[in-house]
Amino acid sequence: MSASPVTLMVARRVEHGRYFDFNRWLNEGRELAADFAGYLGSGVLAPPEDDDEYQIIFRFSSSETLAAWEHSASRHAWLARGKGLYEAPHEHRATGLDAWFQTGSSAPPRWKQAVAVWLAFFPISLLFQFVFGGVLADWALVPRVVVSTLMLTPVMVFVFIPLSMRLLAPWLQGKWSPLDLLSRWRHAHR
Repeated sequence: MSASPVTLMVARRVEHGRYFDFNRWLNEGRELAADFAGYLGSGVLAPPEDDDEYQIIFRFSSSETLAAWEHSASRHAWLARGKGLYEAPHEHRATGLDAWFQTGSSAPPRWKQAVAVWLAFFPISLLFQFVFGGVLADWALVPRVVVSTLMLTPVMVFVFIPLSMRLLAPWLQGKWSPLDLLSRWRHAHR
């Protein structure tokens, strides 16, 4: 079994008209998971306006701690209470950094992963420096870095990197390229 953090990604398509009940049920499940040893956090990506599939992410410190939560009686009871709120879920497990980038059977090239992380990290770092930079400017280097990384890491891991992965998915999967835009522009301006 792995000693690396493990991410469980679940896609659930909400039954029509059951959004309020689904969200309440989902929050209950996230609170339940938080009571288990090894729980590192969870996140939810709401669907775009024209869709009803939520992406739910649960992260645990190891495959063992994830398995303990997955096979628990309390989780099974929670899943039973959710019957009728969503269609059959699609689940995917991944370990390490590749968990964010896994699409199908393979992860995209590392350079694409680096670009996607940078595109998530740069604006949030810039905003952080704009808001807190003046307050932290007089602090010594180590405390300043400790505070900034403690504040930015959870926001990046649970919100902005998964959002970046979702928005950039076609490019990361090789289904879209900047050259596509260039060729469309050329074709439109002939």
